[in-house]
Amino acid sequence: MKIGDLKFDSAGLIPAVVQSVSDNKVLMVAYMSLESLELSLALGQTHFFSRSRGQLWHKGATSGNTQNIVSILSDCDGDSLLVLVEADGAACHTGERSCFDNYEPLEQK
Repeated sequence: MKIGDLKFDSAGLIPAVVQSVSDNKVLMVAYMSLESLELSLALGQTHFFSRSRGQLWHKGATSGNTQNIVSILSDCDGDSLLVLVEADGAACHTGERSCFDNYEPLEQK
């Protein structure tokens, strides 16, 4: 699939699931704009769009925990991405390797 075929939402964003190539662990979920996707592809490290700050961010720019891109795949509908990376450090802002570490499964009320 080509970038032009992707389906960005009304805010111009597309969800990106980031997965480690070493063990297939899901590290995080973030959003990419067209600009952050193009930067990621050009520079080989993940760049995202922060919805809370309203700006681009390079993963690891301040923490040093960068993610080197191996491949970016789109799903069958072109409305989400799978970003395969070699991670250099924690993915989560809490310092955990994955944003999904140390959490309990959801339960119904």
